Amino acid sequence: MKKLVNDPLLIVEEMIEGLLLADGRLTRIEGENVVLRRDYAALAASGKVAIISGGGAGHEPAHAGYVGHGMLTAAVIGAVFTSPSVDAVIAAIRAVAGPAGVLLIIKNYTGDRLNFGLAAEVARASGIAVEMVIVRDDVALADDGGAVGRRGIAGTVLIHKVAGAAAEAGLSLAEVKAETEAASQALFSMGLGLGACIVPAAGKRGFELGDHEVEYGLGIHGESGARRGPIAAADVMLDRLLDRLIERGGIVVGDRVALLVNNLGGTAVQELSVVARHALQRLGRAGVHAQAALVGTFLTALEMPGCSVSLLKLDEGRLKRLLAPSAAGAWAPPTQPVSAIEAVSLPDDVHSDMARGAAWATNADKVRFAAAIAAVIAALEQAEARLTELDSVVGDGDIGISLSRGARAIAELTPRLDLDHPAAALRDISATLRRALGGTSGPLYAAFVLRIATGLAEAADVSRAAAWAAAFRAGVDGIQALGGGKAGDRTMLDALLPAAEAIERTVGDGAVSVLSPAVAAAEGGVEATKTMHPRLGRSSYVGDRALGHPDPGAYAVALWLRAIASVV
Repeated sequence: MKKLVNDPLLIVEEMIEGLLLADGRLTRIEGENVVLRRDYAALAASGKVAIISGGGAGHEPAHAGYVGHGMLTAAVIGAVFTSPSVDAVIAAIRAVAGPAGVLLIIKNYTGDRLNFGLAAEVARASGIAVEMVIVRDDVALADDGGAVGRRGIAGTVLIHKVAGAAAEAGLSLAEVKAETEAASQALFSMGLGLGACIVPAAGKRGFELGDHEVEYGLGIHGESGARRGPIAAADVMLDRLLDRLIERGGIVVGDRVALLVNNLGGTAVQELSVVARHALQRLGRAGVHAQAALVGTFLTALEMPGCSVSLLKLDEGRLKRLLAPSAAGAWAPPTQPVSAIEAVSLPDDVHSDMARGAAWATNADKVRFAAAIAAVIAALEQAEARLTELDSVVGDGDIGISLSRGARAIAELTPRLDLDHPAAALRDISATLRRALGGTSGPLYAAFVLRIATGLAEAADVSRAAAWAAAFRAGVDGIQALGGGKAGDRTMLDALLPAAEAIERTVGDGAVSVLSPAVAAAEGGVEATKTMHPRLGRSSYVGDRALGHPDPGAYAVALWLRAIASVV
């Protein structure tokens, strides 16, 4: 188990301390794991209903993250995945109760119902007006009148918001409860797990999933799901959730909903956007109007990888509650979805008005130029795995796929290239690399090719080796100017600089073969990088561990130079 933990038995206490130290708007009840708004006393005296929620820890940012103006007045926190004690709930009620009373919002788990329920009874016996709403939004489980019924999961956060906004608007306890219960009954959620989480005190996963398995309908306490299935494309797996949500929610054409895409704890942000994309597109095709969207981390199961999707049916009043302001630290206002993406069109490329430069002297030169482009494309695509392997040792492992992606983009561009005019063709290649390549390689290669194109545009005869030697040197200078590198930094320049010198030398000597010495010089530079200490790029983070391995950027230079030499 690898976690940022001092003592598993103290993790909840230390988590609360960190939360309070980071946000001066919050405080706690001494001796209890209860987080309060610092202005709780003034709120009680204002005549507004207090809202309390809570449950076991491990669901952060819930529940304490939603304590603040417009949401919860207090959150009661138990041990990890364990309901808080009756006395802790009573302490929270006593602290925040005013003449308007207190509403408890809990999720449908036995421990929460018992502990919060008994605390409410005790508080009522002492004269405090207390009501309770139980959230049962998990549609993975049948709501067939059984003893347990549906669980409460991430959609509960939306209920916190509705209740908090209603209380802030000054409604009575009965009115706040009625709005909250109505919202709870219009809420439908389901989860999808890609793996299990590890409870700190247990030190092991709650269940095991095969490499090609996913769990559908899992809860928020590390337990396994309602059923298991094979992993598939994201849209396919999400359709199983959405089918169930739409069916169990009775959602039909013309309905208005809020969408909540929730990270269960260990899911990349980009994947949440993939989920939101499909959910919104699917709702749109079904004629359902998504009027609010929340995509992020709202209620987790520690570091569990996966997500849950919630749909809350809306009317004007409920939408108003969701959009009402809140100062709770973990709450972000919903965004307003659109039915289609309206991309903007930009003017033609900035280089479109630049001179095309001279044409090739012969058709044979044009054929060799086209063959060189094709050879580079093929070499980079074939070397993707090898470049990835090299970069995984000394960098972030992306150079293989980046250069292969750039090669494919050039392959798609090739039929539209002005191959009669090399300067024009290279300018278009530069623009394509700028858009497609990305990372560090993108701007460096784009600058390299653009400088070559600019140099050739000024040349009187592009069929002369001297024109290409000068343009190649200009390209190398462009990389140095943009990236700030130099020889010995263990970068692509350690292959390019020797190659440029070799080309200039052989052209000056009048040699027929220009590229063979350049390839040899570049390969010598690649070999030399094995003993260089990295000073630039991702390799600099690796330090001496890069020694003994060639620089991937330099290796790629030698690769495409060798490919050009094989056909020119």
